[in-house]
Amino acid sequence: MSVEIRSNVGKMEASIIVSLSDFMKSTHQRPEDSFKHQGMRRKMIADLQAKEIGNARVWEAMLKVPRHFFLDKAFLNQAYTDMAFRIGAGQTISQPSTVAYQSAILEVAKGEKVLEIGTGSGYQTCVLLELGAKVFSIERQKELFDKTGAFLQLLGYSPKLFYGDGYKGLPAYGPFDKILVTCGAPFIPQELVDQLKPGGLLVIPVGAGEVQKMQRIRKLPDGTIEQQTLRDFRFVPMLENKNWGD
Repeated sequence: MSVEIRSNVGKMEASIIVSLSDFMKSTHQRPEDSFKHQGMRRKMIADLQAKEIGNARVWEAMLKVPRHFFLDKAFLNQAYTDMAFRIGAGQTISQPSTVAYQSAILEVAKGEKVLEIGTGSGYQTCVLLELGAKVFSIERQKELFDKTGAFLQLLGYSPKLFYGDGYKGLPAYGPFDKILVTCGAPFIPQELVDQLKPGGLLVIPVGAGEVQKMQRIRKLPDGTIEQQTLRDFRFVPMLENKNWGD
């Protein structure tokens, strides 16, 4: 749920709100994915390829997930630009370049168990599913948890969604092959590291200020970690202290 990759989000983005609930009230049908939409999506992927953000498997997965499904139909022309959009509850849907970047460095293999911290709109969740992952996803905001769960069912996706504190992860369902954090954390939660399998990867943006450094952490067979610091990002903050079922 990032705001940007080394770029400023324009004022227009700040006023754009995803309205999944309005869509659900008006129709129980899957949104349209026309030839126009598909062409826009191919152009988005071509732009990512030109910038060398992502990889072939990630681009293929993103081609299968219509990003405009996750935005109000009034913003169709912006749906496939490299922009972040607000989705309510102080959260955002990530830029396509953020999704491509994080998905690529996570190195997801088909059949792996992936824990996602920050379900948000569900767009990144769907990309992980298209990569063949078994996705367990935690959302801190009840409003988004309720909307996104219903919407993903409508689209035919079946991740395991949880409402709660992402800092704690899901110890009862671990360990996980990969963990992806889609919000800015002031530190690396030890609970998440503990829930990684040996050889597993944790991708998390870390920083207490407006700018975070993307960290890729590999858990070695002896339990020690190998940490790699990557590029700068700006994410909405990772929130904690949410009890299950609240």
